[in-house]
Amino acid sequence: MTTPSTDYELIEKQLAALLADESDVLAITANFVALLYESMTDINWLGIYVARGNELVLGPFQGKPACVHIPFGQGVCGTAAASGEIQLVEDVHEFPGHIACDPASRSEIVLPLRRDGRLLGVLDVDSPKPARFDNRDRDGLVLACQVYLAALPAGAADRFI
Repeated sequence: MTTPSTDYELIEKQLAALLADESDVLAITANFVALLYESMTDINWLGIYVARGNELVLGPFQGKPACVHIPFGQGVCGTAAASGEIQLVEDVHEFPGHIACDPASRSEIVLPLRRDGRLLGVLDVDSPKPARFDNRDRDGLVLACQVYLAALPAGAADRFI
């Protein structure tokens, strides 16, 4: 049985409408996370980790309680933050230094969130299915993140969450 395809074009339109005219960064972020979580199939965790100094700190999320602090360079999220590159991991058990917040997670995609030249944090999405994420998910999530980042008010990088 194949995984139903996520409609990223619809997500992009829904995000634009949902986030329009909102100026509160926390409200924008919470709705961004909730809409993605409800729109994607076969995922068990989705959330934002916020950049604070040299670590990521747990922000708005959907799923089981999660790790609160992740140093840059550690685990999939810390690697994405340190490298500035999207991490698409087919099997988290094969990722060196993987941090297992939920033992049910098998695959993961993490996207750095940058605005005004600064790392704000990362979007982290986990699935209990191996190889759940592909390039279509990467491209769709990049577009969703662009809508989200564009919805943040001016100066959001200075007071992100």
